[in-house]
Amino acid sequence: MTTRYQSEKKDLKRVQMDMPPKSVARLRHLQEVTEASSYAEVVRNALRLYEALIEEAENGSEFLIRRENGEPIKFTIFSG
Repeated sequence: MTTRYQSEKKDLKRVQMDMPPKSVARLRHLQEVTEASSYAEVVRNALRLYEALIEEAENGSEFLIRRENGEPIKFTIFSG
């Protein structure tokens, strides 16, 4: 009998990346500040966020950041 975990694990694909030291340091920092259990969790979360931002941008959304003083400013993520 195949369990759900075994089935999900069987569907996984291994991805290996070479990253410069600065990128690895950024990954490590993000893992620490988000309390992610692994680098893979950081990357999965980043992909979900990136995908959502791209979808919003494609639909014409603007991104605003509200500063500590309460003033919203336009935040340009994608330019080109």
